[in-house]
Amino acid sequence: MDTKKKDIRALTKEQLREFFVANGEKPFRGNQVYEWLWQKSAHSFEVMTNLSMKTREMLETNFVINHIKVDVMQKSSDGTIKNAVRLHDDLVVESVLIPTKTRTTACVSSQVGCSLDCRFCATSRLKRMRNLNPDEIYDQVVAIDNESRLYFGRPLSNIVFMGMGEPLMNYKNVLKAIDKITAPEGLGMSPKRVIVSTSGVPKIIKKMADEEVKFKLAVSLHSAIDEIRTSIMPFNASFTLADLRASLQYWYAKTKSRITYEYVVWKGINDSPKDAAALVEFCGFAPSKVNLIEYNPIDEGEFQQASDKAIDMYVRMLEKNGIVVTVRRSRGKDIDAACGQLANKS
Repeated sequence: MDTKKKDIRALTKEQLREFFVANGEKPFRGNQVYEWLWQKSAHSFEVMTNLSMKTREMLETNFVINHIKVDVMQKSSDGTIKNAVRLHDDLVVESVLIPTKTRTTACVSSQVGCSLDCRFCATSRLKRMRNLNPDEIYDQVVAIDNESRLYFGRPLSNIVFMGMGEPLMNYKNVLKAIDKITAPEGLGMSPKRVIVSTSGVPKIIKKMADEEVKFKLAVSLHSAIDEIRTSIMPFNASFTLADLRASLQYWYAKTKSRITYEYVVWKGINDSPKDAAALVEFCGFAPSKVNLIEYNPIDEGEFQQASDKAIDMYVRMLEKNGIVVTVRRSRGKDIDAACGQLANKS
């Protein structure tokens, strides 16, 4: 990587057009290059065959394309694929392809490491090294789309920001990446097929509502009792449940979009009727859906999956109160690709 050259994908289409005009070429060349970079995901200037050799050499002199590289690809017995993705500065993140009979979902990372400190998550043990750029997020999606077409004979159908990192701590770049993913000049995916999952950053949730984003919101809640949530997610001391709830009320008032809660039930931590009742109460202000997620151990530590009896109790209480609930079984556990397990072991 040449650190002196600018990554060309940091330029807007207008800036590309201006670059060509400043170098004595027609502005439409900028449109052609933009198409190569985003619609065709070109990794080099050499492949831009509708440009003259001289033009390609000029681009090579001035710019680089800092594309990602899938370093290691692992396949699970259930069809899940995990990619260890090497970035231009040699840092590594992980992304996951999750196939079902009807859809293929990309689980993508937004940070190298994580800004937060959830005690049950392997990624939180890696310090946050940096935010991912929009193109690095976009490239993860392109790589998984290619794998979906190759191994399952169909394009990618859904994207979840549930990989490494807290997406709302890299909000600007995540938003730019989603804009590219959903633009006709990019991958042309519907924003309704994109879910951004956050542990809860109230200020940014309100900002998203004000900006009228079209993607869906999921919240990793795991407890609706402040004391318990702070014990497993220490940042909750700063972003309390009251603040989170107020921001979600604001979100719903602005967007009228149903809120999804991701919720793991652990033995001896949040598996009592009191915990379930608190969750029911927390969900009460807006239409919501709860995904009860199977826990994936990251060591021999204190966090253990709750009993089926406790899960059934949650399901009964939620359904009795008219809240949609789904029990999610984890996929990709045999390759450490399941929820909370991404930690660059490869």
